[in-house]
Amino acid sequence: MPGRRSPYKTPAQLRSMIEPGRITSDALAAVRALIAPGVTTGELDAAASEVITSRGAKSNFQMVRGYRHTICASVNEQVVHGIPGDRVLEPGDIVSIDAGAEYRGWNGDSAFTVVIPDPARPDLVAAREELSRVTQGSLWAGIAAMSTAKHIGEIGAAIQAYIEAQGEYGILREYVGHGIGRKMHESPSVFNYRVADPGPEVRPGLVLAIEPMVVAGSDVTFVEDDGWTVSTVDGMAGSHWEHSVALHDGGVWVLTAPDGGAEGLAPFGVTPREIA
Repeated sequence: MPGRRSPYKTPAQLRSMIEPGRITSDALAAVRALIAPGVTTGELDAAASEVITSRGAKSNFQMVRGYRHTICASVNEQVVHGIPGDRVLEPGDIVSIDAGAEYRGWNGDSAFTVVIPDPARPDLVAAREELSRVTQGSLWAGIAAMSTAKHIGEIGAAIQAYIEAQGEYGILREYVGHGIGRKMHESPSVFNYRVADPGPEVRPGLVLAIEPMVVAGSDVTFVEDDGWTVSTVDGMAGSHWEHSVALHDGGVWVLTAPDGGAEGLAPFGVTPREIA
């Protein structure tokens, strides 16, 4: 049945995924507005929780066994899965926020990265902003590829090609994107790099959480003692961008972008089409 054993959703199921995508987007917007020196990552978590619960949704991160927070907040050398808490943000920090919402049994998942200004270290800020720009651009390159791809492997190839064209960056290999629907994490896997296997067919009804994770140095990482936070071994900064994206009969629609992906896809000559 579509949405269960098959990764392809029916038109009605795609429509059911619109609202959790919007809630996820709004929660992340609330977090982004708060990011500044002196703010704790726990305060960011509370802001996301308020938006999600006020809309009658649930944090799907809290449905992951052993995780009790609404967001992941990863700072500097932490790339993904950082646990929010008492950490105070400082000027120059590069901060990646990941969150998701479940609404009426359907899920959204998205992430962004922001660099806090630091007039005392303009070179550091510029390098980290460029890392974030490259990661975000590779996400949109992958989404654009999804709009025309025959197989999922083309998405990862597009992401890697975009990153390689920008300079010397590392792409995390152990952590990848995924299908999304009734569960936050569904098949298939969405690699952020070229693989030999072309992967499943890309056709209407497919919904993917595409999420490149890019680092300024080596892609070798380790999990910190908290059992969750993934950090670079060399201490170099990381960046994480993600959107939940649906392909339907009319085209592609980014469920977790307020404009459906219009701004991000414009440089690639792709116009998103709203789900009817």
